[in-house]
Amino acid sequence: MKLQRFALVAGVGLLATATLSACGNDNNNSGSSSSASAGAGGSSASGVSCGSGTLTLAGSSAQANAISKWTKDYQAACSGSTINYNPSGSGAGVTAFEQNQVDFAGSDFPLSADDQPKADARCGSGNKAINIPLVPGAIAVMYNVSGVSSPLNLSAQTLAKIFNGKITTWNDQAIKKDNPGVSLPGTKITTFHRADKSGTSYNFSNFLNQTDAADFPAKANKQWPGSGGQGQNGSSGVAQAVKTTAGGIGYAEISYAQANGLPTAKVGNAKGQFVEATTQNASAFIAKAKTQRNGSDLQLAFDYGYSDPSAYPAVLVTYEIACAKGNKSSQLPLIKGFLKYGAGDTAQGELPAAGYVQLPKNIQTLVQSSVDSLS
Repeated sequence: MKLQRFALVAGVGLLATATLSACGNDNNNSGSSSSASAGAGGSSASGVSCGSGTLTLAGSSAQANAISKWTKDYQAACSGSTINYNPSGSGAGVTAFEQNQVDFAGSDFPLSADDQPKADARCGSGNKAINIPLVPGAIAVMYNVSGVSSPLNLSAQTLAKIFNGKITTWNDQAIKKDNPGVSLPGTKITTFHRADKSGTSYNFSNFLNQTDAADFPAKANKQWPGSGGQGQNGSSGVAQAVKTTAGGIGYAEISYAQANGLPTAKVGNAKGQFVEATTQNASAFIAKAKTQRNGSDLQLAFDYGYSDPSAYPAVLVTYEIACAKGNKSSQLPLIKGFLKYGAGDTAQGELPAAGYVQLPKNIQTLVQSSVDSLS
């Protein structure tokens, strides 16, 4: 597998790199670790926990922009570290982890019942692979409709019909009902979805199925389960296809919509309230997630029945799939150091500016505990 550092998508706003002083490195021990001061607002009172060596990572394209930012900052603080991330998609990332090709993987859905034993086996006899939620985000519904200036309202029911091929033109009565007084063209709707196995597909199809099973009966699946439409590889592929197709519509993590200058719909919640896709509104919805904890494993269950005009309901969270125990001793300090940085206040505080959602404090504390327990 060819891996390379992943650069941020062009056009996504960035915070200035946090002031981080370089930490020491023992070149005779690739597993050595030390602490570097992060200055004011650092990820913890003791600074950045530096590991040296190289991490090879892969998985979710949704979290790629966040991982790229954190990699830049962490490597600036820890001169002996190199972190390579391949945004290959959640499904490919989980497979790479199971085949012991990466140190940990990013996935926008937790390990499935089929994947869990294979991931456990990769961690060694008697050890478990766990899910660590780290990068939450909003799934934006992007569209390309000429002549419409204000954000479109699209109810869950309308979206279910659009993405299952039941609504085929932009002046359909259901879309008109969602948008009274808006002049809509008769342009053909072309839907775009992920062709690869994707956690974004899993979460978006779960939202549609849980809110309108009659119009979107397919259960959540990392392989897009809807009818019709055109598949594109990666969130960047979906965004680019929407951008270049009149009448196009697709879904992706919100930073891809921002990077491509695409408008995003206000999405209807369970009570029919239309909510703008913003990081703040997504955070309000994620904060209501139910936490399911089993030892170091931590999973979030979204309550799609929760309705509030400031809570955006189409969301995801990227999990880092890692070994609770059985990590290589040479890699463990760097695995823990980088994950601890990502779960810390500085890194989490940078997420909204890059189009993501900061972990709610109660969940952040649990995540930090899970990372601390890795061995």
